[in-house]
Amino acid sequence: MDQLLAKQDLVNNPSTRVPICLCLDVSGSMNRIIGGQTRSTGRKEFIDGKEWDIVEGGISAIQSMCEGVNLFYDEILADDIARYAAEVCIVTFGGNKPELIVDFGTVYLQEDECKNVIPSLEAKGETPMGEAVNLALDCLENRKQKYKSVGNDYFQPWLVLMTDGEPNGSVSELNRAIARTNELANNRKLTIFPIGIGDGADMKTLNRFSPRRPAVHLKNMNFKAFFEWLSKSVAKTSQSIPGSNVKLPDHSPWMELD
Repeated sequence: MDQLLAKQDLVNNPSTRVPICLCLDVSGSMNRIIGGQTRSTGRKEFIDGKEWDIVEGGISAIQSMCEGVNLFYDEILADDIARYAAEVCIVTFGGNKPELIVDFGTVYLQEDECKNVIPSLEAKGETPMGEAVNLALDCLENRKQKYKSVGNDYFQPWLVLMTDGEPNGSVSELNRAIARTNELANNRKLTIFPIGIGDGADMKTLNRFSPRRPAVHLKNMNFKAFFEWLSKSVAKTSQSIPGSNVKLPDHSPWMELD
């Protein structure tokens, strides 16, 4: 993203901002095949704490998630208000540490960057979930401070946490992240959407992150349905008044309660 344009937009764009952080699991298990035709290779590998049968072909969870993220951007860009109000950052966790792969910016300025970054995501390594959530919270807090410094109005941040496994990073980082999300959510300074992908998702831990909103499973691995719902929710919020009670769209197409 052009940093000069981003700075100018922060000052000159009068829209009330909706900051959203997508905190996405890209650990090795996200290579699991969730659709399409496959052929067994006869090999097995130990990935992200589990043994997996290795196949060829098919559609993986990470491919489907990336398609969902692209749809989210397309839907936001198509909305005349949300494209100037929504600001997104993307944190991924897989390997030894999380990464900030897309820094905050207004969606209409991120289009080219995201078209390059999102398709290149690869699933690998472990699941440092606590470290990722702490990085996501730091990014959200830093963005709020920038809004305040230039006098931008903003809605309280949203954090989307999606994972198909259980955390295996630092226990102290995990506990710190849980304490931070609980404090923010209880004080209505953060809206968190904890979402489990598949049967291996650690729903107990996801619920610990969210004192006000229960963790839910993604129904039928339908990433597109979730990200379409998220884009509509952002668009509806961007048209409201900060602090007002916004009724979000129907979540039944993608949400599976435990």
